Amino acid sequence: MVNVIVTLTKRQPQPPIKRAIVLLGSFWNKGIALLALANLILVLFDLTYIPLRNFWLQGRVQLFIKIGPIEREFPDTPLQILPFRVTDWYDWVKGIEPYRDTEDYLQRVEDLNNKVDRVVVEPSKRSQQGNSQTQEETIDAILKDLRDRSAEIIDTNPFLVANKTGILERIKNKMRDRVFGTEDASSKEAFETFWSKEYLEKKGFRQELNFFEREIQPLIETNYYRPVGENGEPVDNFGLLDFPFFAVFLFDFLVRTFLIARRHTGVSWFDAMLWRWYDVFLLVPLLRWLRVIPVTIRLNQARLIDLHAIQKQVRQGFVANIAEDITEVVVVQIIAQFQGAIRDGEISNLLSRRNVRQYIDLNQVNEISELTRLIINTFVERVLPKLQPDIEALLKYNIQKAIAQTPAYQNLRQLPGMERLQTNLSEQLTKQIYQGLSSAIAALLKDDPVFDQLLERLITNFSQITSLEFQAEHSLNKIESLLIDLLEEIKINYIQRLSQEDIEKILEETRIIRQVNLS
Repeated sequence: MVNVIVTLTKRQPQPPIKRAIVLLGSFWNKGIALLALANLILVLFDLTYIPLRNFWLQGRVQLFIKIGPIEREFPDTPLQILPFRVTDWYDWVKGIEPYRDTEDYLQRVEDLNNKVDRVVVEPSKRSQQGNSQTQEETIDAILKDLRDRSAEIIDTNPFLVANKTGILERIKNKMRDRVFGTEDASSKEAFETFWSKEYLEKKGFRQELNFFEREIQPLIETNYYRPVGENGEPVDNFGLLDFPFFAVFLFDFLVRTFLIARRHTGVSWFDAMLWRWYDVFLLVPLLRWLRVIPVTIRLNQARLIDLHAIQKQVRQGFVANIAEDITEVVVVQIIAQFQGAIRDGEISNLLSRRNVRQYIDLNQVNEISELTRLIINTFVERVLPKLQPDIEALLKYNIQKAIAQTPAYQNLRQLPGMERLQTNLSEQLTKQIYQGLSSAIAALLKDDPVFDQLLERLITNFSQITSLEFQAEHSLNKIESLLIDLLEEIKINYIQRLSQEDIEKILEETRIIRQVNLS
């Protein structure tokens, strides 16, 4: 007998230095996780900066829908979201520069606005500005320059470099609709007419220039120039912003992997790096969007988010996807092994004890005899005493019933005292029968070498005679063949049906069982 002594000791508080180290480690984990999250947000902003640059430039939101000939903008007036231009701070990261032609074009429009303000809007100041004829000739020169530049923009399409040809088409459509009231006219003629003195005087200088400033100028401002680097790709300076993050993540990665290698026996530094494989995405400058993997893991490890429910659903979804295939493969494999065992003659070997390998007895004990004795012992000593009232009641009922059905009792039943005699007789017979059965069974529990020898000989003779009888009738081969065919039919007819079981229903039952166990 082995005595196990359990000593309960009061948990000792951690030393202050160790508590400080643990607290510092927790703060460091949370800080690095939040820094990785900030870096991921910056990466996603950078990846979407070019497609969303129009918004970062103007800070306005307006939905433009075109279906066939139908065009509509929602809302009619763009909603101003940002009070400043993000492009003033971030264009340098993507190497974006103003496109010279469109920039000069807008500058000439600004010059025209200034001349119109002085000549048309403030006529009282004309005397202070010199001869009005000279001023009008200057306005004519600006308008002529704008007409020439408009034709050049339509011919050369400077928006092609920024992949904004669609913007140029919208500009053309707006100008056609403004001048001619239709989009089927010539865009060159529309610009030629718009930048003419006669048209502006007829429609009103300020009204038309306000239209240009409101509808056309924001579209022209979206154009830009992005130079190409020596690698053949557009200039991208995001690496300069990402380098400080890279330095911190590299330091953290090296320290963590070094501590893992020191803490675990047999784990090299390289193995520890493989242990933290997901952190590599924070260090690789390619496919930066994959940093969502380490960021999610780190936030979960720092307990800033809880992914337990998501992990559970992912595991269940994975199980649901592969359970059907695994079920079919496993069951088919088991049946195939049964078929192989039957073909190898395992049934005949089992019946005749002619195994290919010699049977190895580990303890020189006949386990079958001992199991039989143990079962009988449990039955007699524990089961029968608890069932004795029920067994005696059952025996008594059957004895009384048998006595009552005898012809002799039918003739003597009218005599006084016969019913009491029947009851006493039934009780005595019941006790004698029960005691006899109990004694007979209890006798089997006694150590009896002769009984053990007879039992073992019975089992051996039963196996040999059964095998000989099967072989004598030439039926063993037929049984094996039928069993193989039956298993093959089971595979064909039932395994497919089994593999198509509702896995979701099985998972639901599993969840219910777990909840019951937890409660």
